[in-house]
Amino acid sequence: MPDSSTHPTISSAFPLNVLIQGEGFPILCLHGHPGSGRSMSVFTNALSLRFKTLAPDLRGYGRSQTVQNFEMPDHLIDLEALLDRHQIDQCLILGWSLGGILALELALRQLKRVSGLILVATAARPWGNHPPVTWQDNLYTGLASVFNRLNPGWRWNIDTFGQRSLYRYLIQQHTPETYQYLAREAMDAYLQTSRQATQALYKALNQGYNRLADLPKIQCPCLVLAGAGDRHITPASSQETADHLPNAEWRCYPNTAHLFPWEMPNQVLKDICDWIERNPEVISFKKPEVRSRGQ
Repeated sequence: MPDSSTHPTISSAFPLNVLIQGEGFPILCLHGHPGSGRSMSVFTNALSLRFKTLAPDLRGYGRSQTVQNFEMPDHLIDLEALLDRHQIDQCLILGWSLGGILALELALRQLKRVSGLILVATAARPWGNHPPVTWQDNLYTGLASVFNRLNPGWRWNIDTFGQRSLYRYLIQQHTPETYQYLAREAMDAYLQTSRQATQALYKALNQGYNRLADLPKIQCPCLVLAGAGDRHITPASSQETADHLPNAEWRCYPNTAHLFPWEMPNQVLKDICDWIERNPEVISFKKPEVRSRGQ
């Protein structure tokens, strides 16, 4: 992505489909790749009881489909336009994986607009240690996904195909509840992720994305969460991000991987709510600066 001081014209913004729930201080919830606003329900269903949550389908995902090629900075133009459209001057941002990278980028562009960041399985210099994918991996993943779609959380399928599939790199706790999330939200999100969205992401990653040097500019409170067994964005890269943020807390969950919010949702939500209680400024509207006459 280009330097955050570069602001492309807002006229190119794409109208995003967005799921809005609740009332109160706004929390912008950004999904990963593949993903959709609906796949953030593990957060929005709980947080919307106290706050106003906005979970958009990013450009090229979910119901925000386009046949036009685009690049990663275009997501930021879309998100700024979304906040403008809903007259949101300040918000807390929660981003999962790719969504966390976009949260960091948006904070760098809109320092006064972002009251805090919750960064889930993400990093400002992401790296992974995923093993090579074999044809058996793809076969078992396909079988596990089909059976799980037909009978979500079926123990036989989990034991027979799920734990031998690529899901073993995304989750470590192969519970029926986790597979129900996969069936309800991951499958549709995967099928609705466009070629254009995939190309935009991998182009940015292949260019060596690294924003560590800019993180000291982000002074707001940040919560960085990671799964100890994450092979897609390693916990070490998440911790590195937390170390470069001036006001960050970092937590790593044992026996979990990249989809850890679906593995232990109650604990993750508790930790998020506890962090908000310790940092009430992230949900408090700041009064605009008033210049005295003559200034």
